[in-house]
Amino acid sequence: QVQLVESGGGLVQAGGSLRLSCVGSGLRLSIYTMGWFRQTPGKEREFVAAITWNGGTTYYTDSVKGRITISRDNAKNTVNLQMNSLKPEDTAVYYCEAASSRRSISTIQAGVADYWGQGTQVTVSS
Repeated sequence: QVQLVESGGGLVQAGGSLRLSCVGSGLRLSIYTMGWFRQTPGKEREFVAAITWNGGTTYYTDSVKGRITISRDNAKNTVNLQMNSLKPEDTAVYYCEAASSRRSISTIQAGVADYWGQGTQVTVSS
């Protein structure tokens, strides 16, 4: 069964840090552009960050630049999202996604993906 499994979410105080991980099961992540999105109730899923198949290029939404870092370890079939200086507005369900490397980054940022994880809740208290 092909799936992406996220972990690492939880409750943290504002200013704190969390590290999310996404592991591919039955899926070789090294051939995909990987990304993270987040969603809050009543809102559309929002692009957070993406990283190309070899880790050579990263993309971030403006609101997380300087605070959040995406990385990957293809040997471990894992993508990580290190989140520092967290703010209450970062509270959301965070989703990992895998998109064909042939897709443009604009398409990926628009939420077009080949696989999605089930999500992990991040809650930042003020």
